[in-house]
Amino acid sequence: MTSRAGCGVRIAGAGSAVPAGVLTNADLEKMIDTTDEWIVQRTGIRERRIVDQPAQGTFTLSCDALNRALEDAGMKGNELDLVIVASVTGEMTCPSVAARVSAEVGATPAGAFDLVAACSGFVYSINVADSLVRSGRFDAIGVVGCDAMSTVIDYSDRNLSVLFGDAAGAVILTRDEDPALGCLYQTMFADGTSWESLYMPRREHEIPQSDSENAIRIGCLRMNGREIYKFAIVKLRQMIEEALDATGLCPSQISQFVCHQSNLRIIDAAREKLGLPPEKVFINIDKFGNSSAGSVGLCFDQLWRAGKIKRGDTVLFAAIGGGLTWATSVWKL
Repeated sequence: MTSRAGCGVRIAGAGSAVPAGVLTNADLEKMIDTTDEWIVQRTGIRERRIVDQPAQGTFTLSCDALNRALEDAGMKGNELDLVIVASVTGEMTCPSVAARVSAEVGATPAGAFDLVAACSGFVYSINVADSLVRSGRFDAIGVVGCDAMSTVIDYSDRNLSVLFGDAAGAVILTRDEDPALGCLYQTMFADGTSWESLYMPRREHEIPQSDSENAIRIGCLRMNGREIYKFAIVKLRQMIEEALDATGLCPSQISQFVCHQSNLRIIDAAREKLGLPPEKVFINIDKFGNSSAGSVGLCFDQLWRAGKIKRGDTVLFAAIGGGLTWATSVWKL
């Protein structure tokens, strides 16, 4: 789990993109049986960003975020060797979102592929990208986490419709001669036995008998919120504890704990159990909701541009998503 490769990996630049459209809790009060108080109390969300379909979506958000990351890195698209896009809301299965994004930013003929790990997608992707750079096969990789969740939400459902928003976050990873830079520790796990807790069926026969009475439209996200909450509220704390134990780092040595923005109660519970100061656990779920694979990258870019993390800092990424999937990544910047 701990890297011993001869080169390091630098996060050369970061970028993010969110649509201009805002869906507030007051807007949802007019659409479904809910209240602002109920949503804030249970999730911490006050508003979320929503794409303007069909002009916007996962492809356009991914392009915008990656272009901003390239600009931040002072690089051009043709300097990339590989593009990875983590998403569950790609417009098409073929071609991949990554192939289209690579062409749009001028990275052709760089390799390109999509990675599907739901909300864990961005953390999975930076783990994979770090390993590929350290292998010596690639010098520069563009990683994007993006989901346009509003395109897969049934807004007649009062539970899921309040949770999700749309966003993209991107980073440029480059080879560095300093082996101390990059991913110090990483994990990637999945438990497919629990897939029914969070899934998007495309056909009737994919719906298990236990969920057959669910009125949510085919093609839209379905979630057993109670089971996901029970799993995540314990697992997030465990993931952070294990990462700290494995690296020998204490919380004071971590500049920021960059956690997937799933639910404010889940994040706060982990923070309090671990005794982490609030200023070290970034929160933006109140303004953006849960943007799935876009969440962690968006958080990182906002921290990066605000100067809350800088060169030489150590950060810990953690995310839990459908699959079920979960992943951590500790980085020296």
